Amino acid sequence: MRIPLIAANWKMNKTTEETRDFIINFVPHVQNLTGVEILIAPPFTSLAVAAKFLKGTGIKLGAQNLFYEKSGAYTGEISPLMIKDCGCEYVIVGHSERRQYFNETDEIINKKLRAAQETGLSVILCIGERLEERERGQTFHVLEKQLSKGIEGAKASQLVIAYEPVWAIGTGKTATLEQISEAHGFIRNVLKDLLKEEANHVRILYGGSVNADNAKDILNTKDVDGALVGGASLKPESFIKIVMAKGVKK
Repeated sequence: MRIPLIAANWKMNKTTEETRDFIINFVPHVQNLTGVEILIAPPFTSLAVAAKFLKGTGIKLGAQNLFYEKSGAYTGEISPLMIKDCGCEYVIVGHSERRQYFNETDEIINKKLRAAQETGLSVILCIGERLEERERGQTFHVLEKQLSKGIEGAKASQLVIAYEPVWAIGTGKTATLEQISEAHGFIRNVLKDLLKEEANHVRILYGGSVNADNAKDILNTKDVDGALVGGASLKPESFIKIVMAKGVKK
């Protein structure tokens, strides 16, 4: 049985004070929920304060990126050991913004994934097609390529996949439920080809303009095991509603 995962990706938002205030306001509303796992991924500068205020709540902490070496002369980079030392259990790799703005290739993303897992971190691997790729009928080709190259050598027990159609990220456009189900079903089948029986344990999240209004329908769609939430996770009240769409009060 795969427990749904609702993950907040704050991207380049929130100071340490804003992080503290969010957690203080958010936790009392969700701490007694069952049937859902909650994850918050703040910017690097807020990881330590987030770890402090999330301690004992059961809510997981994640980072938004990492470098694939444990230490060395890599000015400005953050290693998997540093992330784990901050109290993180998860890290996001391969987000479309990393691919687009920082030219990350499938090979670089795979190196990051392996480095993270070797350090004991679970990885949320993001995959997804651009609008022009969908319009050309290349969606499945893109997803299979990103997935097969991205998880090479991966441990299924420390792996989560996030399907994020690039054209639906931060645009207010959401894929239809049929498009989501079709893509997730395809990803599940590719995972089965690559990981065999272990594929059944890998959660597949949907990301792309998930909000308080559409979360329930998306989270109840076939083959959807949770959500990776961007803008709608920045305010406690909206993220609470998204989590409540799947969580059950004790």
